Amino acid sequence: MLLVASKVLSKDKPIVGVNTDPERSEGHLCLPVRYTRAFPEALEKLCRGEFRWLWRQRIRVHLEGTGINPTPVDLHEQQLSLEQHSQAHRITTNDVRQRAGTIHDRASKPSLLPVRSLNEIFIGESLSSRASYYEISVDDGPWEKQKSSGLSICTGTGSKAWSYNINKLEEQAVEEVLKIGKSLSCFEIPLNREFIENVTDKYNESLVFALDDRHLLYSVREPIVNRVFSNSRQRGFANKVCVRSRCWDACMVIDGGTSFEFNDGAIATISMSEEDQLRTVVLEN
Repeated sequence: MLLVASKVLSKDKPIVGVNTDPERSEGHLCLPVRYTRAFPEALEKLCRGEFRWLWRQRIRVHLEGTGINPTPVDLHEQQLSLEQHSQAHRITTNDVRQRAGTIHDRASKPSLLPVRSLNEIFIGESLSSRASYYEISVDDGPWEKQKSSGLSICTGTGSKAWSYNINKLEEQAVEEVLKIGKSLSCFEIPLNREFIENVTDKYNESLVFALDDRHLLYSVREPIVNRVFSNSRQRGFANKVCVRSRCWDACMVIDGGTSFEFNDGAIATISMSEEDQLRTVVLEN
């Protein structure tokens, strides 16, 4: 479903997902699981118009800067090692330069990437143990130098996926914070299991937002804060996020399946557009 959604650029073309592996996949973006084994019934309902439209917002990316390569590496059909992934980016970069007849070291004009993100975009170093260095500007605000384990930017659809797991709290963390709050205040805070569960659930539920919401949610993974690097907000809503790479061997991955080289000098402008909405259907059980 994510692969198809990334390739379909017209908002007038409806997309219907069928979960072909319900034993190993939850299939949130697909028809209810019962239709996996009763697809003719689903087709009949679709033909009769017994469904409702659901519009999902998607993310678009403009890429610019020095030495950029807008050619993607497709990760869906292959499991690449780190070296294979880096080699694939080097090959596509060389191909682009050879076709152009020169090496593009000068700044390029903004290029709209040929894919759209339904869930999220992740930016970070290919080697997970290496900190990602970049600059970020939210809604045309001041640029902020950051170092972290990477940056995730998601839609309302994606707020239930990777972004949710980046930001969610466990009951253990909530309990420890409540204990500290109780010791530092004069308030009598209950620390029974039911109260802790309710607070945890309320917080985690607040991380999920509507599928048709026109806002992006950016999340900084494990930010490093010191004299040089800051982190004014670890996450927040925005209309536009700009990221300037200062990385060595980084990539920008769209919906976990399409990877773009994103090294020092590249600038990504991440936003939403009304024309990028994805037209899906809701078929009740």
